[in-house]
Amino acid sequence: MLGGISIWQLLIVLGIIILIFGTKKLRNVGSDLGGAVKGFKQAVNEEDKQKEEENSQAKVTHEETPNTYDVRAEEKTEDKVEDREERK
Repeated sequence: MLGGISIWQLLIVLGIIILIFGTKKLRNVGSDLGGAVKGFKQAVNEEDKQKEEENSQAKVTHEETPNTYDVRAEEKTEDKVEDREERK
């Protein structure tokens, strides 16, 4: 017994559904549902892969890009050295 519904009641409902829709229609519905679930899983996996690629690219870009503060500090230091040389 499943939640107050016996196995015989389920079989009767299944028999009525088969009479109304036919086995061919039920097969099509089943294959469509399976295809939808498969497509959903592929979409989720592709989205995860894209996020991983974006994160790895962001890390590489961040590592390759010099810190703007460091670049500005170097420019100021070079300017000071040039100013000192000009004064001499």
